[in-house]
Amino acid sequence: MASAEKRTFSPKTSLVDLSRNNLRCFIETVKVYLAQNRFLMTFAFFPAVDLRGGKCVQLVGGVPGTEVVALDNPLAQAERWVNEGADHLHIIDLDGAILGRRVNAPILSQMVEKLDLFLQVGGGIRTEDDVHAVLDLGVDRVILGTAALKDPDMVSRLADLHGSERIMVALDVKRGNVTTEGWQKTLGKKAVTLGRLFEEKGAGSILFTNIDVEGRQLGIDLEPTRTLVEAVKIPVVAAGGVTSIEDVLALRDAGAAGAVAGTAIYTDKLSVHRTLEALGRE
Repeated sequence: MASAEKRTFSPKTSLVDLSRNNLRCFIETVKVYLAQNRFLMTFAFFPAVDLRGGKCVQLVGGVPGTEVVALDNPLAQAERWVNEGADHLHIIDLDGAILGRRVNAPILSQMVEKLDLFLQVGGGIRTEDDVHAVLDLGVDRVILGTAALKDPDMVSRLADLHGSERIMVALDVKRGNVTTEGWQKTLGKKAVTLGRLFEEKGAGSILFTNIDVEGRQLGIDLEPTRTLVEAVKIPVVAAGGVTSIEDVLALRDAGAAGAVAGTAIYTDKLSVHRTLEALGRE
């Protein structure tokens, strides 16, 4: 990637002039070009389905026991968002994130089998075998948090094997510092520093969650997301505090590649259908 970033890509570049030997370099250059021109890419809106104890839940600040929502049949909840027009879905195994293993794997398998849309999945994915298993189900993108923070080179290996577009790294921030182990431990490192590191390691995107506003339904804190977006070239999907259509549009206008909405869509403060309509109008 380093050599590709130094090249200048023009959409008029002719493939006829490219030999087989440098085609790979051309492809990498295109990826960089697209990453540097986020506004040419479609902004994605992700309804969230968080799994805990076999239910679809929403927590305040990620703290167990603070459930604002606890609904049976997560698949039915996911189908609800699909019926409202969602073509992207964000699924997190909260039990897995805390315990370090894929506790809700059977539910995920059922959802992947039944749903036909873009799925990004995280929580409890700690080994390369976990990543292979999840992607083999048909998931489009895997989210790595604790595993990537412990072994950044794991991101490089997985990106080489599966393609960087299928590997997302989660940077979950509390009071300005990145957390790990299901948001239970703080690393004392900043999102910008780690974002640049994982970009170098080959991650295709970053999930940036502001834990301080997560689940509180009081709106987003835009500046930390904007700062990270401006610091890296790969797409950043933002989460935490998304409560209104205005929040979603603000994140898009700040350069984020997508937004994840959780609690607000379950308490009817934010309509999935109306949000998608608003994005389509803009």
